[in-house]
Amino acid sequence: MLTNFLTVGQQVIILFFLIGVGFICGRTKFLADSAVTGITDFVLYVVTPCVMIQSFQRTFEVSLAGAFLQSLIFATVVTVISYFIARFTLRDNDKRRESVYRFAAIFSNCGFMALPLESALLGADGMFFGAAFLAVFNIFGWTLGLQMMTHNRQLLSIKKLITNPGILGVFCGLLLFFTSTTLPELIAAPVDYLAALNTPLPMVVIGYHLSHANLRAILCDARAWLSMAERLIIIPLVGLAFGLLIGMNTTALCACMIALCTPTAAMCTMFSVIYGQDSELSVGLVSFSTVLSILTMPLIIVLTQTLSG
Repeated sequence: MLTNFLTVGQQVIILFFLIGVGFICGRTKFLADSAVTGITDFVLYVVTPCVMIQSFQRTFEVSLAGAFLQSLIFATVVTVISYFIARFTLRDNDKRRESVYRFAAIFSNCGFMALPLESALLGADGMFFGAAFLAVFNIFGWTLGLQMMTHNRQLLSIKKLITNPGILGVFCGLLLFFTSTTLPELIAAPVDYLAALNTPLPMVVIGYHLSHANLRAILCDARAWLSMAERLIIIPLVGLAFGLLIGMNTTALCACMIALCTPTAAMCTMFSVIYGQDSELSVGLVSFSTVLSILTMPLIIVLTQTLSG
């Protein structure tokens, strides 16, 4: 167990070194807000779809397809459970803050932080199953998450959901997987190069936001602590129990748990800014949960590896 903990801890620390680069760039004003916004959009609309396509570049196997389906079911059920946990435990008279608390607890940073870690710890299979979790995240994020942040169901759009870059990347990747189609080298090489940016760029963005966060306000906020506890500990433990109960494929469970135990999604800040929620609170939750995850993520991942065998 100690060896596993050190291995996972080393990978998490590597990610935090990259976050440190972004933090320094933010403190020294080397990066401007507009530049970080551009990097975020580039990762969302270009890099993430390339990661999805790269993850599914493999020969179709029935066992892989079955474990992929398990990952989809796991992500769906756990997200629904997370919603009800947050709804009944995180309440505030200020609905702008209440929305942020709940969103922060439910949605993990399963794209920016999980995919690099899944790749490092589990290889291609980890990325494959992690893509399933990310697909469910995108669907719920742009439906349930959007409704939570806006309180306006009229903004929900099937067109927006279908044209979401992460979803499009999954659809393209699944088509390649189920047909056992391999991209020609002329196309595969650029996709691989762009996908490789998924580790450094998101970590720099997280570090930049961390450099501007008001962590002192979060430290004195009891609801913020509860929201982060649910995101980093309570919901992952519930997810682990569910995964073990249904007898998930070991690699699929580990990949999904890596995605589930990551800190609050950067989408929390994006939505709070766009739709007029408490953006300062969202930045604090995203940033401080990221700091705390350096301790909680190795513990949850090693616990998963130990219990799943």
